[in-house]
Amino acid sequence: MAHIDLGIDEKEFPGVTGPMRYRPETAKPLNELAEVLLRAPHTLPPGERELIAAYVSGRNECTFCCASHSAFAAAQLDEGMTLVDQVRADLDSAPISAKLRALLRIAGAVQISGRDVTSELVADARAEGATDLEIHDTVLIAAAFCMFNRYVDGLGTFAPEGQEAYAQMAHRIVDVGYGSAAATPAV
Repeated sequence: MAHIDLGIDEKEFPGVTGPMRYRPETAKPLNELAEVLLRAPHTLPPGERELIAAYVSGRNECTFCCASHSAFAAAQLDEGMTLVDQVRADLDSAPISAKLRALLRIAGAVQISGRDVTSELVADARAEGATDLEIHDTVLIAAAFCMFNRYVDGLGTFAPEGQEAYAQMAHRIVDVGYGSAAATPAV
């Protein structure tokens, strides 16, 4: 049970969706941020940006955000959940591009502290072909998901077990994006 009364059935609105229904005026800009970072036109495909969110959420041990964004990434990556699981288990041996690995290393540094992002990490990403926009947005995705993770876990929200609920959310996100939290479960 959440730490505060969100006025909802937590099983119907798990994770971040409950707090977003509780405060729709804050949900709107949070969902807009997620939409821009994870789905707007970009040189990094949506599946890779969702993978960054899942990776950071896993490192933060945020069950809901890790499971949901893992499902969102898997739904948009050809290799599906197998690749997501490989990245989360062992970044160094996961079958991803050197550029994505370098960006995920930056995201992992942000998860620890923004100050852990070094010139060397940035240079490594650039050497693998990452643009300044991709580096910028990787840092912002990682920072935003540290916030989202703390929002979800700080309020003690419900996280469903198993992948079925998250797979259903993934279809909705892929089809319509991060819309109004009042209408659909979102981030």
